[in-house]
Amino acid sequence: MGSVSLNIRDGTARFRRATLCSSAVHLLMLASVLTTNLFALYAFTSAPSPSAAPAFFRHHPGVGGGRGNVSVISDHVSLIVREIEASERRLHMIERELAGYDILDTSKHSLPSELKLFLAHHPLPLGRDARSGITEMVASVAHSCARSPAAELLARYMSYRPAAPCPTDDYLLPQKLVAKACEPLPRRRCLSRPAASSAAIPRLSFAQSLWNPGAKNPGAGIYGIDKQMWVKPRSKNDFLIDDVLALGNGGIRIGFDIGGGAANFAARMAERNVTVVTSTLEIGGKPMNEFVAARGLFPLLLSPAQRFPFYDSVFDLVHAINALDEGGAPSLGQASRTEVLEFFMFDIDRVLRAGGLFWLDNYLCADDDRKRTVTRLLERLGYKKLKWVVDEKAGASSSGKTQIRLSAVLQKPARSRTASHSPENR
Repeated sequence: MGSVSLNIRDGTARFRRATLCSSAVHLLMLASVLTTNLFALYAFTSAPSPSAAPAFFRHHPGVGGGRGNVSVISDHVSLIVREIEASERRLHMIERELAGYDILDTSKHSLPSELKLFLAHHPLPLGRDARSGITEMVASVAHSCARSPAAELLARYMSYRPAAPCPTDDYLLPQKLVAKACEPLPRRRCLSRPAASSAAIPRLSFAQSLWNPGAKNPGAGIYGIDKQMWVKPRSKNDFLIDDVLALGNGGIRIGFDIGGGAANFAARMAERNVTVVTSTLEIGGKPMNEFVAARGLFPLLLSPAQRFPFYDSVFDLVHAINALDEGGAPSLGQASRTEVLEFFMFDIDRVLRAGGLFWLDNYLCADDDRKRTVTRLLERLGYKKLKWVVDEKAGASSSGKTQIRLSAVLQKPARSRTASHSPENR
């Protein structure tokens, strides 16, 4: 069995399979119905003794001898109604907790009025939805937004005057909230304050803007412009971009670069008529998204720990360097958990089409155990290995620790819809 619930994290109503908690709710409802019926049976079958009747009815049986029974029954019915209402309130609270409602208590005085307004429940304009049974919509705010310190940062983020300029001291607040998994963020009703320098920067044509965006370079190395990567190999782990595109047999048209920094990979792909979306964070407060956009490329402010906001099987190519560790959400203390890496990899598998390529580019493994974990997971997905290079060499530090770099190009297989649902295949 299952139930239809509203998932406030993506604002959709969906059918949810029965879980241990939902089964407990059903049992509680069944117990409530049985208790109500027992109360009713007791009320209508038990009659008070004459000695227990009021004195008026004992001395005037002809006047209203049945009124005593009516009064007792009325008391029992009132008690049953109160029990039913209390049970309904408890069930309602349990259902709201299971569905994820009210993660932020809007009754708190410390919450800004704009946040309370955004979180308010809005009735559906046409009333109750016949399919899902919901009667109101709830704003999409992540559960982690209610935890400290994200809750305090969110209160600051929503403290502004409507229709006025947005606060100037919150430039990095969205970045901090996203890094703490408080995503999606609430919408705001204030005027953005673009950097004064951005309006004065002339926009060049697309071909020129790729390598000369006119915007201030936010950093160096992989965080700034690098014209050598994927064109001139520096080690055996460096694959040439044209060689990888050849593996796609001309079918690489749109890709996703996870944690792509200044979008050098997307720039190289754009030169070859391939559109690449680059997810990047504001590293060290540097305007990475603004810089990527100045190059004429598509930036996406997204934490790798979050579900990718794309439909299934839409990308021909997914590229990642060290996003495997970022996908483990080190800021949440989960980077070492194998399950967190699995969530990340299975989401990559979701957005990659059958026959598409996953390019793991110079992934620096923390140790040999990490390499084995990643290798087993990739083999579990059943991808075809088109390229696979592992380079082990002594580190430059005095610790003498060996550096292990893994580069691979893997092709997603076409899976049957009737595949086995055994634990090995799930």
